[in-house]
Amino acid sequence: MTQRLKSFYLKEIVPKLMNEFHYKNTHQVPEVKKVVVNRGLGEASQNAKTLDSSLKEISVIAGQRGIITRSKKAIAGFKVRENMAVGISVTLRGERMYAFLDRLINLALPRIRDFQGINPKSFDGKGNYSIGLEEQLMFPEINYDAIDQMEGMDISIVTNSKSNAEGKALLTALGMPFKLN
Repeated sequence: MTQRLKSFYLKEIVPKLMNEFHYKNTHQVPEVKKVVVNRGLGEASQNAKTLDSSLKEISVIAGQRGIITRSKKAIAGFKVRENMAVGISVTLRGERMYAFLDRLINLALPRIRDFQGINPKSFDGKGNYSIGLEEQLMFPEINYDAIDQMEGMDISIVTNSKSNAEGKALLTALGMPFKLN
């Protein structure tokens, strides 16, 4: 089944962006390639129970099981040993990516307390956008009583646009709520 946001992109956004940026071919129109959800564990890396609960939370939020990222080498100053769990990452593509973006834009972001929009300056120069969230409670899938501790996450939206202007136009057309400043 085609996701609602994907069909909206194909029917509404592609023609709009072709007129706005004067593309000659529909393949020139920027699109979202993947969404990466990442969470660093910090002090929780020593606790196996916290690691499992964090992995379960990310899996419920993303709709796909995450992988545990491990350290490549030991760093004594940070109390990190080689091959120690340091984070959890999920890469979403295709239908799951559009389902996650739809939930993020329409359900999760408006539930942030005192939300006035996301920062429009978080583009990387190539049209990719990154956002950092401070807590996981904004997602409706998360049960408030089952939370051990508040943990944030980073979400990177990777596009194939050539510039920040194209990437911002794409995300604005998808419904991403940017601040007006």
